[in-house]
Amino acid sequence: MRKQATKRVFLITVCLVLVLSLLSGCSGNNSAAPAASEQPSASPQASQPADTSAVPADFKAGTYKAEAEGKDGKIQVEVTLDDHSVITGINVVSQNETAGIGVEAINKVKEEILSGQTLNIDAVSGASESSKAILTAVEDALKQAGGNVEAFKTKAVVKSGEGKTEQLSADVVVVGAGASGVSAAVSAADKGAKVILIEKTATIGGASNLSWAGKFYNSSAALSSGLKVEVEKEIADWIVNNHWRVDAAAIRQYVTKSGETYDWLTGKGYTTTFLNFAGEQLHMLPPYETRQELLRKMLAASVEKGGGQVITEATAQKLLTGANGEVTGVVAKKSDGTTLEIAGASVVMATGGYAGNKEMVKEAFGFEGVNGGLGQNIGEGLKMSWEIGAKVPDNFGGQMLHQTLARATDKLKTEYEPFEASYPMMLSYLPTLMNVGPSGARFRDEAATLTAVAAANTSAFNGAYHLVIVSQAQLDALKAKGMKGVQAPKLPGMPPEFYASYTDKFTLEQPWKDADKVFESMVANGDGFKGNTLEELAKNAGMDPEVFTAEFKLYEEAAKTGTDTEFGKAKEYLVPMGSNGPYYAVIAEINNLCSVGGLLVNTKFQVLNDKRLPVKGLYAVGVESEGVLFNDTYVGNGVGLGYSFTSGRLGGEDAAAGALAKE
Repeated sequence: MRKQATKRVFLITVCLVLVLSLLSGCSGNNSAAPAASEQPSASPQASQPADTSAVPADFKAGTYKAEAEGKDGKIQVEVTLDDHSVITGINVVSQNETAGIGVEAINKVKEEILSGQTLNIDAVSGASESSKAILTAVEDALKQAGGNVEAFKTKAVVKSGEGKTEQLSADVVVVGAGASGVSAAVSAADKGAKVILIEKTATIGGASNLSWAGKFYNSSAALSSGLKVEVEKEIADWIVNNHWRVDAAAIRQYVTKSGETYDWLTGKGYTTTFLNFAGEQLHMLPPYETRQELLRKMLAASVEKGGGQVITEATAQKLLTGANGEVTGVVAKKSDGTTLEIAGASVVMATGGYAGNKEMVKEAFGFEGVNGGLGQNIGEGLKMSWEIGAKVPDNFGGQMLHQTLARATDKLKTEYEPFEASYPMMLSYLPTLMNVGPSGARFRDEAATLTAVAAANTSAFNGAYHLVIVSQAQLDALKAKGMKGVQAPKLPGMPPEFYASYTDKFTLEQPWKDADKVFESMVANGDGFKGNTLEELAKNAGMDPEVFTAEFKLYEEAAKTGTDTEFGKAKEYLVPMGSNGPYYAVIAEINNLCSVGGLLVNTKFQVLNDKRLPVKGLYAVGVESEGVLFNDTYVGNGVGLGYSFTSGRLGGEDAAAGALAKE
């Protein structure tokens, strides 16, 4: 009897809920709507669960808290499910992802989960870690509720544009909306060209959203401050420093024309701030949180005002060519499945290179470190161009290696406060410790760690990683006196964003509390090694014991005598390691910010073929064309960003001129 009565009450309750739902749907809701970030509204599709027949008997509706590790820390969510296992709300409680990239990915994935009631969602291009984190967190919430996770993970996503083809046309088509692509699109539109700009991610600005400053030689701001570069000497030194294996005309064009780019950007509302950086003419970009909106305004005032379009989440797939091999447009695929066939008299390639393609970087450069740039830069722009006859440059393979990273950092941040979690990384920037390569051999004067670029390139030349050796005596000194205990001459030269969350503790005198525990955790996590003896450390770290012990003894002898016969390390940096174990080895890796080059261009930014003649209709700007400036790696002194804006500005004008001349 009790079961029958309960059943009747349940049926009546369901009917009332349905009636009220219909009434509210007809009459509207006059109450204040919750913020989108708190309770995003779902599309009509969200009224059905992933599989109505698969709601487990022990499923319990409610709101569940979950978290997952994103690119820049934990992403915490609250997920609400109704009685039918429908996800009715996803509230992101906290996250630290990059504005304009990770944050947009979180919001996009969140909306797709709600509208499709599925976890079978592709990661947002360029923000895969953020995308996967929100998916993982929601999956955890479903598990807590007893939901049918497998049903959510296997439910197919129906793309509204699948099978559809849309044909568009423009004078100039720009592929990639980073600093160079936006600049090219804007300058081409300003010259009277109708422009279509496509970008594979949802974000405008690319790597410029993460960068610090660019170099615009002898800008009006630099000259008014009294700092002037001697142009002819700068050009001559540049050519010599790259062993003459560069395009001297391209270097001259950048050095003499980049100052104009500063004024051009300022006039567009994208204001940079001049900084005399030890004699370098650097220009700091606008505040991070404003950059994407400023670039969007530039595009609206030129490209869109001129009848063009800016299409995001559209990935270029191949170049269209005519009977004589000339480029006539681009085929792209939108995130909704729609194929775009875009005809254009000029196509500008600005897809950001291939540093996010680990296999391609290894094959071209032999580098096996960390991609610190954008994950979406996987080289498809280069491959499309090569397929239709563009030359692979003779110096193909160069990268921009910049900072040293400790592999342990991310995992340690889940166990310790940011300062403590950064102990291994801070040690990798100190010149008073012993550094060895994978074999156990010392490979440099450790004072190279005082300069980011020198540290990066000396390490990368000697293997996929290097090891920073720390003794128990040094750990004890760090615990008692901080970095002063190991005679650090100055604070580690890490980028400011690395220590922004612990600036109050980032001093030479700050004692390293729990250093023993942190390094034990590093070893337990597999991101470093420990040995009670030198031989044991070598064995555990995969080094050759004979090589490592011999190098250690040489180093200790150098510390005693003050003379480093191997590498000439200065006496003040030769600090004894200590003869008693245990010893630790920190795995240190190198951060690669971007690839350099891949397409050969002339000073009109026309892409050249194997005969070094222009491929008609094809242009390239930004890092993909930057190989004309460097023989090998780029050392990261502001040129990369300055060249991106400048090559985009000039290349866009050239592409417009070429397109309009064909009319």
